[in-house]
This record gives sequence, C-alpha cells and structure tokens, in this order.
Amino acid sequence: MANQVFPTKGNLMAQKKSLELAYLGYDLMDKKRNVLIKEMMDLLDDVKEIRDEITVSYERAYYALQEANVSMGIINDIADAIPIDEGISVTYRTVMGVEIPKVTYEKTPIRYGYGFEHANSKVDYAYQCFYRVKELTVKLAEIENAVYRLANAIRKTQKRANALENVSIPEFEKNIKFINETLEEREREEFTRQKVIKAQKEKQKQKENQ
Repeated sequence: MANQVFPTKGNLMAQKKSLELAYLGYDLMDKKRNVLIKEMMDLLDDVKEIRDEITVSYERAYYALQEANVSMGIINDIADAIPIDEGISVTYRTVMGVEIPKVTYEKTPIRYGYGFEHANSKVDYAYQCFYRVKELTVKLAEIENAVYRLANAIRKTQKRANALENVSIPEFEKNIKFINETLEEREREEFTRQKVIKAQKEKQKQKENQ
C-alpha cells in the first residue's frame, strides 16, 4: 500500500479526523464553486448584450468618423483637442474570497474642446458616437474582467474539490480501512492467544490436581 500508515489507534483517530476535515473542505469547495458559477452566469448575459451593442456602436462611430474626414479632411488636429477623460475609478467587492472589480464612471457633459469654426455637424456626430463607445467600453471592461476572475477562481476551486474527492478522501478511507482491519486482526490473534494460554493453564491445573 502506497504511503501506508502505521496501524495504531492513535493513527486511526488522526486519519478519521483528517477524513472529516477533507469532507468538510470538499463541501465548502462545492458551495463556493456553485456561488461563483451563479455569479458568473448572471454576468454572461450582460456580456453578450453589451458586446452586441458595442459592435454596432463601433461600426456607427467609425462610419461617422469617415464621414467627418470626408467633409473636413483628416481631423487629427481636432481629435487632439478633445479633453482627456479622468472620471474613471476602480473599486472591488468580494465574492467568496474573489475580488471583483467595480468600475465607476462619472459622466461629464460632452465638451467638444475645439472651435466650431474648424468643425461641422459631422465632426460633432462622430464625437458623440465615440463618446457612447467609451461608455460601453468601460462597462464591458468591468464585466469581462469580473467574468475572467470568476472563471479562474472556479477552475481553481474545481481543481481543489477534485483533489479532495478523488485523491485525499479515498486515501484517508483506504488508510482507515487498513488500520481497522489490521487492529481487528491483532485483536483476533490476541484473543486466540489468550484462549490458548487459558487452555494451557487449565490443563496444567488439572494435571496438578490429579
């Protein structure tokens, strides 16, 4: 037997305790996995919805940009005048020990940042389209990052649960069975030995009484 433990009552108690803890650990891993799976499934519907919306928004925005370039020429200088958006912050919430990002985006009124004499309505419309793309990208980044973290945690939890179920628990059960059988065999041998000794003593006593 691989990793066979020495068959003593002390080891039997230790193995039973380890088995009890292994079952408890497996139960906790199973519950954690189920909670994480539910959390991830709730997010997956949002991911699909936002991906579909952002695909359409990107197509609309790039078409609007092409229209603006056609009407104004290449508008790199105008794009450089767009103010940098610093209204994004990230906090975290914990789900079963897994940190899930929460991206907060403080929307600000659209500030064109360029002179209207150097632009037209097509440039404004392209800016508005990309402003919407930005909002969706922030939301998608939050959800996809959360899904990735949850999926990774689920994989690790499943691996640990499998190790307990398929390796640790069977090993403890095998050790307990081995120790029990060995101790029982020793008890039978000791019982038999005591019977033999008792029989010999009685026989010797009978001889002495004759």
